[in-house]
Amino acid sequence: MASSSGSPYQLLFSLTVLLLLPLSSLSADPDPLQDFCVADRNATISVNGFPCKPISQVTSEDFFFSGLMKEGNTSNIFGSTVTLGNVLEFPGLNTLGISMNRVDFAPGGINPPHSHPRATESGVVIQGKLLVGFVTTNNVYYSKVLSAGQMFVIPRGLVHFQRNVGEGKAFTLAAFNSHLPGAVVAPTTLFASTPSIPNEVLTQTFQVEEEVINSIKSKIGGTIY
Repeated sequence: MASSSGSPYQLLFSLTVLLLLPLSSLSADPDPLQDFCVADRNATISVNGFPCKPISQVTSEDFFFSGLMKEGNTSNIFGSTVTLGNVLEFPGLNTLGISMNRVDFAPGGINPPHSHPRATESGVVIQGKLLVGFVTTNNVYYSKVLSAGQMFVIPRGLVHFQRNVGEGKAFTLAAFNSHLPGAVVAPTTLFASTPSIPNEVLTQTFQVEEEVINSIKSKIGGTIY
């Protein structure tokens, strides 16, 4: 009789475990263990989601959100604005692994290079014409000009942007596989952080004089985005 340490059954079990373990990484957010968990945003403790509001306090209004109906104010230096539809705005999304944003663009406006550390993004152009592009970790740039009704996808964590290349206004709706995808916006992250990244780091990184860095900071620092 073969020893148990090398039995075919144990080898098969080990192989099965190794094959199944990576599957847990396919979901951006933890899988829910109940029908829903409407966020109690007043709770003081939050780990991968807010605690659930007591069922007795849940109402129909917790599952509907009108925040993406209204056009956003694009009167800023980028000529665009993002209206969030994540768990912070829509508590019913808590633990469900999904959210949506609306992005409005003035003519010539740009949603500047940014990334979402916790989610893949899939979007559709609702109005206008946008240049949509992203860069891979191998520094390969992919892009296309899209019109209303066309769809795009941005893999999780990759730097990407959208720019209005049409004659009028534009807007998109974007969905994420996280209730709180987060956003790292390159210009504000680098030039408007608190406290500031030291100038010597930025001058050496971009190989420019300090005056250039100070000029950029003076323009980016007051941006509301």
